[in-house]
Amino acid sequence: MPRVRGLGRAALGIAISAVALALVVRSVDLATAWEVLRGAQPAWIVLLVVFVSADVLMRAVRWRVLLMPLARVPLRATLASLLVGYLANNVLPARLGEVVRSHDLGERTGVSKAAILGTIVVERVVDTLVVVSIASVAILVLSVRGVVASAVLVGLAVTALLVVGIAAGIAAHRLPGAARVAGFLDRWPRVRAALTRLRDGLRVASSVRVMAAAVALSVGSWSCTVLAFAAAAQAVGVEPTMGQAALLAAGTNLATAIPAAPGYVGTFELAAVTIAGSVGIDPASALAFAVLVHATTLVLTSIGGATALVLGGGRVDNEALEPPTGPRHDAEPGAVTTGTTTGPSPSRVTGGDG
Repeated sequence: MPRVRGLGRAALGIAISAVALALVVRSVDLATAWEVLRGAQPAWIVLLVVFVSADVLMRAVRWRVLLMPLARVPLRATLASLLVGYLANNVLPARLGEVVRSHDLGERTGVSKAAILGTIVVERVVDTLVVVSIASVAILVLSVRGVVASAVLVGLAVTALLVVGIAAGIAAHRLPGAARVAGFLDRWPRVRAALTRLRDGLRVASSVRVMAAAVALSVGSWSCTVLAFAAAAQAVGVEPTMGQAALLAAGTNLATAIPAAPGYVGTFELAAVTIAGSVGIDPASALAFAVLVHATTLVLTSIGGATALVLGGGRVDNEALEPPTGPRHDAEPGAVTTGTTTGPSPSRVTGGDG
């Protein structure tokens, strides 16, 4: 049954991508778009590569910051696992890359994979919050209306639900009926242990310092994405304002939340053409620079992910993974912790979830 559901999701994604590509073909003169793409200026493409690379690096740093309350994971490990996850997203449906990278980092470090997945959930919420904020400011500055503005409003509503979900996950043990659920889960100790580790990962969101750094790094990474779109547009002779580039960067990436074929083929391009039309950019040129951004991102992350898989990297030394001194994250909920403890010293959240 799970296999059938997986095939169903994959088929749905491919169908949505096919429809999106058909809509792009109907609305854009492909011959003109190809000619525009062929005339792309190499100097701007080099800048595009630089900005995409900087974006990926900042995301790896952000993930390391989010993991810090659990373990001191080296940047090389978070970067490698992040790229492996991107490679998986490029070739697998349903954003399975998020699960793949949590597994990969768990194998590299020995940190609980469920706890790592919890930090990825927090990362996704922070990312969505920042990108929706960027899109909201852009539609206000550009006075954009219609389907694009409506999509951003939906994004705001979804973001609010995600924030509430994170808060509920962190405070799950205090919610009504929590004791009854815990007793029910006692029948499956491994499931309960995995959920506990997942909550450990979600609890990084309770650290103001960690979240402030994560938001700042998210703003930095999305700034790189905006500049990447601006560079790609300049490469094909379009001179977008920063507001237009910001709306294109935010809108196309929000479109990747829609189920699609691996690599978000079709939905990314349709979003770019639709948004470009709303701000007065020629559809053929919009498709040309959207393909440039998309192809550059797919190629760089795929090469990086394949390299990380081939090189491996081996297991990170346990002592190097000790978390910073401070409140224990493995303490019982509600317990008062201080810098001095009478039991084992604070330790990283390790395996136990397979």
